[in-house]
Amino acid sequence: QVQLVESGGGSVQAGGSLRLSCAASLLTPGYSVGWFRQAPGKERVGVATLTNDGIITYADSVKARFTISRDNAKNTLSLQMNSLKPEDTAMYYCATWWRSSGPKYWGQGTQVTVSS
Repeated sequence: QVQLVESGGGSVQAGGSLRLSCAASLLTPGYSVGWFRQAPGKERVGVATLTNDGIITYADSVKARFTISRDNAKNTLSLQMNSLKPEDTAMYYCATWWRSSGPKYWGQGTQVTVSS
């Protein structure tokens, strides 16, 4: 069982930046990690993933604006979000899973609100 706790959400104006952090109880190199978001009335979707073998994937909507990173020594996962847009408003969740098995452990979420 892996516990995840997100932080760093908040309210920002369009064009601003936020950095989300996720503290994990365990984050060994064999785990893949990712950030997901869910807007009101919409499904949860992937924002950025970083696999156990170092492959990074971004949703088209956030490419060149968001950067995912991890620090296994500190058991942390981060998402740097720049040039934020109102459509980035959502609850953001971090997740982790063993290798390519798919998201299994989830944090409780942190709200990001971007105003125009």
